[in-house]
Amino acid sequence: MPAALPARDPAVTRLAVPLPRGEATVTLAWEEPAADAGGVVVLAHGAGAGMDHPFLVGFAGALRAAGFATVRFSFPYAEAGRRMPGPAAHAVATWAAVATEVARVRPQDAWVAAGKSYGGRMASLAAADGLIAPAGLVYLGYPFHPPGVPGRTRGEHLARVPAPQLFVEGGADPFIQPTDDFTAAVATSPDAEIVWIPGGGHSFEVAGARRAPEEVGGDVAASVLPWLRARI
Repeated sequence: MPAALPARDPAVTRLAVPLPRGEATVTLAWEEPAADAGGVVVLAHGAGAGMDHPFLVGFAGALRAAGFATVRFSFPYAEAGRRMPGPAAHAVATWAAVATEVARVRPQDAWVAAGKSYGGRMASLAAADGLIAPAGLVYLGYPFHPPGVPGRTRGEHLARVPAPQLFVEGGADPFIQPTDDFTAAVATSPDAEIVWIPGGGHSFEVAGARRAPEEVGGDVAASVLPWLRARI
């Protein structure tokens, strides 16, 4: 995997997000590569972890080492200190606001929407409804159904996402078992690929291999880079 860049303080900004019952303010962390950026990857966190989770930090650092700028951001519920996500509409509105801000700040750059689990699924909903228009979407462990409840699928909208989609999935992830329905849903998309992490769980952990989340995030980024370079 690319060597991660030395840790440095990101440029932190605050962004107002209009919601149905008022306005929320969320945090964005902008980080640049050492050389000119070849594009921007916008990263959303998972349901139970914030934007500074070590996995996301490691993933973003490896992308910057490969020449991409990164923007990590928080959802309103996480910004408020709550552990459980609020309405999906709030997360979709946040993605729309962040996309508008990225386009304003970096109008010359193509950008990709990426997210861990919940964050990626919310990006797919926003893209399916035409609220964001990234050059592509990267899902880091797409939560196709709740663990142990394969009948409650969350992929019917994927066929309506016009941009290329990359699903990075652990082969042992309980959110996609059994995998047949998941792969069938991905196949309905106009342009979609799956990268499998053999033996990986939902956070890409592999039984018997104890590794720091930052290292896991960096390795997962390495598996995404060929796809990113082909589209930005």
